[in-house]
Amino acid sequence: MLEFKTSKGTFTVQLFDKQAPITTENFRKYAEDGFFDGTVFHRVIPGFMVQGGGMTADLQAKSGQRAPIKNEATNGLKNKRGTLSMARTNDINSATSQFFVNLVDNDFLDHKSQANFGYAVFGRIDSGMEVIEAIAGVKTGSKGGHQDVPTEAVTIESVTVIPDKE
Repeated sequence: MLEFKTSKGTFTVQLFDKQAPITTENFRKYAEDGFFDGTVFHRVIPGFMVQGGGMTADLQAKSGQRAPIKNEATNGLKNKRGTLSMARTNDINSATSQFFVNLVDNDFLDHKSQANFGYAVFGRIDSGMEVIEAIAGVKTGSKGGHQDVPTEAVTIESVTVIPDKE
């Protein structure tokens, strides 16, 4: 489990280690290293998703990103409301640290075929979905060549790994 403290409140994330081992190991390592601290939710689209985990408030890529990981979108998990998926470019295996939280069921993001590979689901909001909804409700605009950017930064202050209860 991970605890995210943000400028809009705290939420926790349950990781799907068995279904997405490469992705969860990568994500947990970023959290343990403090990489997410000080990054922002830089893309907010109500009725779709909120994205963060790789940019600073001035929309610069945060240094320290590791090599891209293998896309685990074939794991059978679906992009349902409250799930976390890895953001990527058009390159199927390009995900590094950026992630998004689905605000609704986004079936079109699920793996369908090699031609429509999809986005790897690797976790879900365990508590604090109201914080995600608050982030989704912020005013957005264009900034630095990016669209759907919150006009007031929504910062990830810290991410803490909470050991699983035995």
